Amino acid sequence: MENALAPPPSLLKLVAHEVRWNLLRCLARSDYRVQDLVDRLQLPQNLISYHLKLLRQGQLVRERHSSADEREVFYRLEVEQLQQLYWQAGDMLHPAITLSPEQALTKKKQRPHQPLRILFLCTENSARSQMAEALLRHLSHGMVEAFSVGSTPAEQIHPQARQCMERMGIDMSLAVPKHLDLFQSERFDAIITVCDSLHEVCPTFPGDPERIHWSVPDPARTQGTEEQVRAAFEQTALQLTTRLRFLLPLLEREKGLVLP
Repeated sequence: MENALAPPPSLLKLVAHEVRWNLLRCLARSDYRVQDLVDRLQLPQNLISYHLKLLRQGQLVRERHSSADEREVFYRLEVEQLQQLYWQAGDMLHPAITLSPEQALTKKKQRPHQPLRILFLCTENSARSQMAEALLRHLSHGMVEAFSVGSTPAEQIHPQARQCMERMGIDMSLAVPKHLDLFQSERFDAIITVCDSLHEVCPTFPGDPERIHWSVPDPARTQGTEEQVRAAFEQTALQLTTRLRFLLPLLEREKGLVLP
């Protein structure tokens, strides 16, 4: 016989606190530093740090030292871990409480009049941002207009970036690095920086689009054998795919987008 007073899942107790809930809401949109979260939530730094520590211990949040300044630490939401714990908590009550991802995709929504436009920014526009652009176009089946630019574009795409995408069945043969000036007068629904250095000096765009930062390590800086460099690019592709896969449902909900 089950214990009539079984404790609730640790996830529910962890996210039920107002501060932690709002920290997760912020980190669901973008990676942030402690001071960024202090500014957004208007709470004392020691309080923010304390609750981030609890979220780290609960494996809902991960930290990463900035590649632009090792003294700075970005925090990110572990969306897959949160999703898994969420499904487990729902299943403990009743398996019909939550829909499966396949069932959720069958829900019909009105298509937007204009396609969504997302711009990815990094420094050289030769690896991470190009891969993110190609992956988003692929995952959305072309229903999201994806672009990428750099502040100081390289002369060519990193060969491992092309090869990594080709192994995933994505053609990047026509991709070339581009300067952000080409798009600075255009409107976008969201601007996503994937480079810590550019995050610090991200320019403004018309319409004040939502700004999102993903603190993604640069695979092009990987030192080692060709196999190790290849593995770094594959890990970057995996991380970007995960982030994009969880970005798309947000776009569906907020913009009325229907994705295949």
